[in-house]
Amino acid sequence: MRAAVLHGVGEPLTIEDVKLDNPWPHEVVVRTAACGVCRSDLHFIEGHYGTDLPVVLGHEAAGVVEAVGSEVTYVQPGDRVITCMSVFCGRCADCTGGRPYLCTSPDVRRGPDDPSRLTLDGERVAQLYELSAYAEQMLVHENATVKVRDEMPLDRAALIGCAVMTGFGAVVNTARVSPGATVAVIGCGGVGLSAVNAAAITGAGRIIAVDVAEAKLSLASLVGATDVVDASRENPVEAVLELTAGGVDFSFEALGRRETAEQSFRMLRSGGTATVIGMVPEGEMVQVEAAKLLEEKTLQGSNMGSNRFRVDMPLLVEHYLEGRLLLDEVTARHIHLDEVDDAFHEMRTGARGRSIVVFDG
Repeated sequence: MRAAVLHGVGEPLTIEDVKLDNPWPHEVVVRTAACGVCRSDLHFIEGHYGTDLPVVLGHEAAGVVEAVGSEVTYVQPGDRVITCMSVFCGRCADCTGGRPYLCTSPDVRRGPDDPSRLTLDGERVAQLYELSAYAEQMLVHENATVKVRDEMPLDRAALIGCAVMTGFGAVVNTARVSPGATVAVIGCGGVGLSAVNAAAITGAGRIIAVDVAEAKLSLASLVGATDVVDASRENPVEAVLELTAGGVDFSFEALGRRETAEQSFRMLRSGGTATVIGMVPEGEMVQVEAAKLLEEKTLQGSNMGSNRFRVDMPLLVEHYLEGRLLLDEVTARHIHLDEVDDAFHEMRTGARGRSIVVFDG
Protein backbone atom coordinates (compact mmCIF):
# COMPACT_ATOMS: atom_id res chain seq x y z
CA MET A 1 0.00 0.00 0.00
CA ARG A 2 1.09 3.62 -0.54
CA ALA A 3 1.95 5.55 2.60
CA ALA A 4 3.68 8.81 3.55
CA VAL A 5 6.86 7.96 5.47
CA LEU A 6 8.98 10.28 7.63
CA HIS A 7 12.62 9.11 7.76
CA GLY A 8 14.18 12.00 9.66
CA VAL A 9 13.34 15.18 11.59
CA GLY A 10 12.87 18.08 9.20
CA GLU A 11 12.85 15.86 6.13
CA PRO A 12 10.00 15.76 3.61
CA LEU A 13 7.56 12.86 3.72
CA THR A 14 8.17 10.30 1.00
CA ILE A 15 5.44 8.23 -0.63
CA GLU A 16 6.53 4.59 -0.47
CA ASP A 17 5.15 1.07 -0.68
CA VAL A 18 4.66 -0.05 2.93
CA LYS A 19 3.51 -3.55 3.85
CA LEU A 20 0.67 -4.17 6.29
CA ASP A 21 0.82 -7.24 8.56
CA ASN A 22 -2.14 -9.61 8.92
CA PRO A 23 -4.58 -8.63 11.68
CA TRP A 24 -4.18 -10.26 15.08
CA PRO A 25 -7.34 -11.57 16.83
CA HIS A 26 -8.49 -8.13 18.11
CA GLU A 27 -7.24 -6.06 15.18
CA VAL A 28 -8.99 -4.72 12.10
CA VAL A 29 -7.89 -3.51 8.67
CA VAL A 30 -9.47 -0.21 7.63
CA ARG A 31 -9.43 1.11 4.07
CA THR A 32 -8.61 4.79 4.63
CA ALA A 33 -11.09 7.18 3.04
CA ALA A 34 -9.78 10.50 4.37
CA CYS A 35 -7.27 11.94 6.81
CA GLY A 36 -7.04 15.53 8.00
CA VAL A 37 -3.74 17.42 7.98
CA CYS A 38 -3.17 18.19 11.65
CA ARG A 39 -0.54 20.31 13.39
CA SER A 40 0.18 17.45 15.79
CA ASP A 41 1.88 15.59 12.93
CA LEU A 42 3.91 18.71 12.17
CA HIS A 43 5.27 18.63 15.72
CA PHE A 44 6.84 15.23 14.97
CA ILE A 45 8.17 16.39 11.59
CA GLU A 46 9.86 19.37 13.24
CA GLY A 47 11.17 17.37 16.20
CA HIS A 48 9.16 19.07 18.94
CA TYR A 49 7.97 15.62 19.98
CA GLY A 50 9.95 12.42 19.63
CA THR A 51 9.02 9.20 17.84
CA ASP A 52 10.80 6.18 16.47
CA LEU A 53 11.86 6.50 12.84
CA PRO A 54 10.95 5.76 10.15
CA VAL A 55 7.29 6.42 10.91
CA VAL A 56 4.03 6.76 9.03
CA LEU A 57 2.22 9.84 10.33
CA GLY A 58 -1.48 10.74 10.19
CA HIS A 59 -4.12 10.20 12.85
CA GLU A 60 -7.28 12.20 12.00
CA ALA A 61 -9.00 9.62 9.84
CA ALA A 62 -12.10 7.74 8.76
CA GLY A 63 -12.62 4.78 6.48
CA VAL A 64 -14.30 1.44 5.86
CA VAL A 65 -13.48 -1.83 7.62
CA GLU A 66 -12.02 -4.37 5.17
CA ALA A 67 -11.01 -7.28 7.40
CA VAL A 68 -11.27 -8.29 11.06
CA GLY A 69 -9.33 -10.57 13.39
CA SER A 70 -10.77 -13.81 14.69
CA GLU A 71 -12.01 -12.36 18.02
CA VAL A 72 -13.29 -8.97 16.85
CA THR A 73 -16.91 -8.40 17.88
CA TYR A 74 -17.48 -4.66 17.58
CA VAL A 75 -17.10 -4.15 13.81
CA GLN A 76 -17.37 -6.22 10.64
CA PRO A 77 -16.26 -5.68 7.04
CA GLY A 78 -18.22 -2.89 5.40
CA ASP A 79 -18.68 -0.83 8.58
CA ARG A 80 -17.87 2.87 8.24
CA VAL A 81 -15.66 4.03 11.11
CA ILE A 82 -13.73 6.90 12.58
CA THR A 83 -10.39 5.85 14.03
CA CYS A 84 -9.16 7.41 17.25
CA MET A 85 -5.76 7.65 18.92
CA SER A 86 -7.45 7.11 22.32
CA VAL A 87 -7.35 3.33 21.95
CA PHE A 88 -8.58 1.82 25.21
CA CYS A 89 -8.42 -1.59 26.90
CA GLY A 90 -11.62 -1.28 28.96
CA ARG A 91 -10.10 -2.97 32.02
CA CYS A 92 -7.43 -0.73 33.56
CA ALA A 93 -7.94 1.79 36.37
CA ASP A 94 -8.25 4.69 33.94
CA CYS A 95 -10.81 2.92 31.74
CA THR A 96 -12.95 1.65 34.59
CA GLY A 97 -12.59 5.01 36.36
CA GLY A 98 -14.20 6.85 33.45
CA ARG A 99 -11.04 8.17 31.81
CA PRO A 100 -10.36 5.79 28.90
CA TYR A 101 -8.52 8.55 27.02
CA LEU A 102 -5.65 8.10 29.51
CA CYS A 103 -5.35 4.35 28.91
CA THR A 104 -1.80 3.18 28.26
CA SER A 105 -2.40 -0.55 28.52
CA PRO A 106 0.00 -2.67 26.44
CA ASP A 107 -2.90 -5.04 25.71
CA VAL A 108 -4.07 -2.86 22.80
CA ARG A 109 -0.60 -2.32 21.34
CA ARG A 110 2.06 -4.49 19.78
CA GLY A 111 5.24 -4.60 21.79
CA PRO A 112 8.79 -3.91 20.59
CA ASP A 113 9.49 -7.63 20.24
CA ASP A 114 6.25 -8.37 18.36
CA PRO A 115 6.03 -8.34 14.56
CA SER A 116 5.51 -4.75 13.40
CA ARG A 117 2.14 -3.78 12.00
CA LEU A 118 4.02 -1.85 9.30
CA THR A 119 7.22 -2.73 7.44
CA LEU A 120 9.24 -1.16 4.64
CA ASP A 121 11.59 -3.46 2.72
CA GLY A 122 11.29 -5.92 5.57
CA GLU A 123 12.25 -3.39 8.27
CA ARG A 124 10.06 -2.12 11.09
CA VAL A 125 8.15 1.13 10.56
CA ALA A 126 6.73 2.98 13.58
CA GLN A 127 2.98 3.53 13.77
CA LEU A 128 2.08 7.00 15.06
CA TYR A 129 -0.60 6.90 17.77
CA GLU A 130 -1.31 3.24 16.86
CA LEU A 131 -2.94 4.53 13.64
CA SER A 132 -0.62 5.83 10.86
CA ALA A 133 -3.40 7.18 8.67
CA TYR A 134 -1.38 8.78 5.86
CA ALA A 135 -1.72 5.43 4.16
CA GLU A 136 -4.21 3.63 1.97
CA GLN A 137 -4.93 1.18 4.80
CA MET A 138 -4.66 1.12 8.58
CA LEU A 139 -4.14 -1.88 10.85
CA VAL A 140 -5.52 -0.99 14.28
CA HIS A 141 -6.96 -2.51 17.43
CA GLU A 142 -10.74 -2.76 17.31
CA ASN A 143 -10.89 -0.42 20.34
CA ALA A 144 -9.43 2.37 18.19
CA THR A 145 -12.59 2.49 16.05
CA VAL A 146 -16.11 3.84 16.37
CA LYS A 147 -18.92 3.10 13.92
CA VAL A 148 -20.70 6.03 12.27
CA ARG A 149 -23.93 6.38 10.32
CA ASP A 150 -23.97 5.78 6.58
CA GLU A 151 -25.28 9.32 6.06
CA MET A 152 -22.06 10.84 7.44
CA PRO A 153 -19.56 11.89 4.73
CA LEU A 154 -16.26 10.25 5.59
CA ASP A 155 -14.16 13.28 4.71
CA ARG A 156 -16.04 15.26 7.36
CA ALA A 157 -16.06 12.31 9.76
CA ALA A 158 -12.26 12.27 9.61
CA LEU A 159 -12.13 15.74 11.21
CA ILE A 160 -14.13 14.45 14.16
CA GLY A 161 -11.32 11.92 14.74
CA CYS A 162 -8.98 14.58 16.15
CA ALA A 163 -9.51 18.33 15.74
CA VAL A 164 -13.22 18.36 16.47
CA MET A 165 -13.08 15.85 19.31
CA THR A 166 -10.12 17.67 20.85
CA GLY A 167 -11.59 21.17 20.70
CA PHE A 168 -15.20 20.24 21.38
CA GLY A 169 -14.29 17.86 24.16
CA ALA A 170 -12.06 20.40 25.90
CA VAL A 171 -15.06 22.73 26.15
CA VAL A 172 -17.72 20.17 27.02
CA ASN A 173 -15.85 17.38 28.86
CA THR A 174 -12.71 18.92 30.36
CA ALA A 175 -13.73 22.46 31.27
CA ARG A 176 -17.51 21.87 31.29
CA VAL A 177 -18.40 25.33 30.05
CA SER A 178 -21.78 26.41 31.34
CA PRO A 179 -24.52 28.30 29.48
CA GLY A 180 -23.99 32.04 29.68
CA ALA A 181 -20.29 31.79 30.48
CA THR A 182 -17.64 34.03 28.94
CA VAL A 183 -15.04 32.19 26.86
CA ALA A 184 -11.77 33.06 25.10
CA VAL A 185 -10.11 30.76 22.54
CA ILE A 186 -6.50 31.42 21.53
CA GLY A 187 -5.68 29.99 18.11
CA CYS A 188 -8.26 29.47 15.38
CA GLY A 189 -6.95 26.44 13.55
CA GLY A 190 -8.97 23.23 13.40
CA VAL A 191 -8.91 22.61 17.15
CA GLY A 192 -9.57 26.22 18.15
CA LEU A 193 -12.46 26.58 15.71
CA SER A 194 -13.97 23.40 17.13
CA ALA A 195 -13.70 24.90 20.61
CA VAL A 196 -15.43 28.07 19.42
CA ASN A 197 -18.18 26.01 17.78
CA ALA A 198 -18.60 23.92 20.93
CA ALA A 199 -18.89 27.00 23.12
CA ALA A 200 -21.63 28.31 20.85
CA ILE A 201 -23.49 24.99 20.93
CA THR A 202 -23.33 24.88 24.74
CA GLY A 203 -24.77 28.39 24.99
CA ALA A 204 -21.79 30.43 26.13
CA GLY A 205 -22.80 34.07 26.46
CA ARG A 206 -19.68 35.62 24.96
CA ILE A 207 -17.02 33.88 22.86
CA ILE A 208 -13.82 35.76 22.08
CA ALA A 209 -11.57 34.33 19.36
CA VAL A 210 -7.88 35.31 19.36
CA ASP A 211 -5.50 34.86 16.43
CA VAL A 212 -3.00 36.77 14.30
CA ALA A 213 -4.63 35.88 10.95
CA GLU A 214 -7.64 37.83 9.78
CA ALA A 215 -8.87 34.91 7.66
CA LYS A 216 -8.93 32.61 10.69
CA LEU A 217 -10.75 35.19 12.76
CA SER A 218 -13.40 35.46 10.05
CA LEU A 219 -13.87 31.68 10.23
CA ALA A 220 -14.19 31.94 14.00
CA SER A 221 -16.99 34.46 13.60
CA LEU A 222 -18.67 32.10 11.16
CA VAL A 223 -18.73 29.22 13.66
CA GLY A 224 -19.85 31.18 16.70
CA ALA A 225 -17.39 33.80 17.99
CA THR A 226 -19.12 36.95 19.22
CA ASP A 227 -15.88 38.97 19.34
CA VAL A 228 -12.45 38.67 17.72
CA VAL A 229 -9.02 39.92 18.81
CA ASP A 230 -6.22 40.30 16.29
CA ALA A 231 -3.15 39.51 18.39
CA SER A 232 -0.88 40.95 15.68
CA ARG A 233 -2.33 44.40 16.34
CA GLU A 234 -3.01 44.52 20.06
CA ASN A 235 -2.07 42.80 23.29
CA PRO A 236 -4.51 39.87 23.47
CA VAL A 237 -4.60 39.71 27.28
CA GLU A 238 -5.34 43.40 27.64
CA ALA A 239 -7.96 43.23 24.89
CA VAL A 240 -9.80 40.31 26.49
CA LEU A 241 -9.69 41.89 29.95
CA GLU A 242 -11.13 45.09 28.52
CA LEU A 243 -13.86 43.33 26.53
CA THR A 244 -15.01 41.42 29.60
CA ALA A 245 -14.40 44.05 32.27
CA GLY A 246 -12.03 41.80 34.18
CA GLY A 247 -11.55 38.45 32.48
CA VAL A 248 -13.30 35.36 31.16
CA ASP A 249 -14.74 32.39 32.97
CA PHE A 250 -13.01 29.93 30.65
CA SER A 251 -10.05 30.24 28.30
CA PHE A 252 -8.63 27.70 25.86
CA GLU A 253 -5.14 27.62 24.36
CA ALA A 254 -5.20 25.82 21.00
CA LEU A 255 -1.77 26.66 19.56
CA GLY A 256 0.68 24.66 21.65
CA ARG A 257 2.98 27.50 22.70
CA ARG A 258 4.30 28.40 26.13
CA GLU A 259 3.56 32.10 25.65
CA THR A 260 -0.07 31.61 24.69
CA ALA A 261 -0.61 29.06 27.47
CA GLU A 262 0.52 31.72 29.94
CA GLN A 263 -1.69 34.30 28.23
CA SER A 264 -4.71 32.04 28.63
CA PHE A 265 -4.20 32.05 32.41
CA ARG A 266 -3.79 35.83 32.55
CA MET A 267 -7.11 36.30 30.71
CA LEU A 268 -9.10 34.73 33.55
CA ARG A 269 -11.33 36.41 36.06
CA SER A 270 -11.21 35.18 39.66
CA GLY A 271 -12.40 31.58 39.81
CA GLY A 272 -11.78 31.07 36.10
CA THR A 273 -10.28 28.04 34.37
CA ALA A 274 -7.67 28.00 31.59
CA THR A 275 -7.38 24.80 29.57
CA VAL A 276 -4.31 24.08 27.45
CA ILE A 277 -5.31 22.00 24.43
CA GLY A 278 -2.29 22.56 22.19
CA MET A 279 0.86 20.43 22.29
CA VAL A 280 3.44 22.68 23.95
CA PRO A 281 6.87 21.31 22.91
CA GLU A 282 8.39 18.71 25.20
CA GLY A 283 10.63 20.12 27.91
CA GLU A 284 9.15 23.62 27.94
CA MET A 285 7.84 25.04 31.21
CA VAL A 286 4.66 27.10 31.61
CA GLN A 287 4.77 29.71 34.40
CA VAL A 288 1.95 31.44 36.24
CA GLU A 289 1.96 34.05 38.99
CA ALA A 290 1.56 32.10 42.21
CA ALA A 291 -0.50 34.81 43.93
CA LYS A 292 -3.17 34.43 41.24
CA LEU A 293 -3.78 30.87 42.40
CA LEU A 294 -5.20 32.36 45.60
CA GLU A 295 -7.93 33.83 43.42
CA GLU A 296 -8.91 30.22 42.66
CA LYS A 297 -7.79 30.45 39.08
CA THR A 298 -7.04 27.07 37.49
CA LEU A 299 -4.58 26.05 34.78
CA GLN A 300 -5.22 22.57 33.41
CA GLY A 301 -4.57 20.43 30.37
CA SER A 302 -6.89 18.43 28.16
CA ASN A 303 -5.94 15.12 26.56
CA MET A 304 -7.83 14.94 23.28
CA GLY A 305 -10.94 16.46 24.75
CA SER A 306 -11.16 14.04 27.73
CA ASN A 307 -13.09 11.85 25.34
CA ARG A 308 -15.16 8.72 25.65
CA PHE A 309 -15.04 8.60 21.90
CA ARG A 310 -17.57 5.82 21.31
CA VAL A 311 -20.10 8.02 23.10
CA ASP A 312 -18.87 11.45 22.02
CA MET A 313 -18.15 10.92 18.33
CA PRO A 314 -21.60 9.59 17.35
CA LEU A 315 -23.03 12.63 19.13
CA LEU A 316 -20.76 14.90 17.10
CA VAL A 317 -21.96 13.17 13.94
CA GLU A 318 -25.53 14.00 14.97
CA HIS A 319 -24.55 17.62 15.63
CA TYR A 320 -23.13 17.80 12.09
CA LEU A 321 -26.07 16.11 10.38
CA GLU A 322 -28.49 18.41 12.23
CA GLY A 323 -26.56 21.54 11.23
CA ARG A 324 -25.04 22.56 14.56
CA LEU A 325 -21.47 21.36 14.06
CA LEU A 326 -20.06 23.40 11.18
CA LEU A 327 -17.50 21.21 9.43
CA ASP A 328 -18.13 22.28 5.84
CA GLU A 329 -17.30 25.86 6.73
CA VAL A 330 -13.86 25.03 8.15
CA THR A 331 -12.75 22.62 5.42
CA ALA A 332 -10.26 24.28 3.08
CA ARG A 333 -9.64 21.70 0.36
CA HIS A 334 -9.18 18.07 -0.58
CA ILE A 335 -5.69 16.95 -1.54
CA HIS A 336 -3.97 13.75 -2.68
CA LEU A 337 -1.48 11.86 -0.52
CA ASP A 338 1.51 13.16 -2.47
CA GLU A 339 0.44 16.75 -1.68
CA VAL A 340 0.62 16.37 2.10
CA ASP A 341 4.02 18.08 2.39
CA ASP A 342 2.61 21.12 0.58
CA ALA A 343 -0.25 21.18 3.07
CA PHE A 344 2.21 21.23 5.98
CA HIS A 345 4.06 24.12 4.35
CA GLU A 346 0.79 26.05 4.08
CA MET A 347 0.09 25.27 7.73
CA ARG A 348 3.41 26.86 8.72
CA THR A 349 2.38 30.05 6.93
CA GLY A 350 -1.08 30.22 8.50
CA ALA A 351 -3.40 28.31 6.17
CA ARG A 352 -7.12 29.06 6.45
CA GLY A 353 -9.19 25.98 7.22
CA ARG A 354 -8.42 22.27 7.22
CA SER A 355 -6.86 20.35 4.33
CA ILE A 356 -8.01 16.74 4.01
CA VAL A 357 -6.13 13.94 2.27
CA VAL A 358 -8.65 11.85 0.35
CA PHE A 359 -7.99 8.38 -1.02
CA ASP A 360 -9.43 6.77 -4.13
CA GLY A 361 -12.05 4.08 -3.53
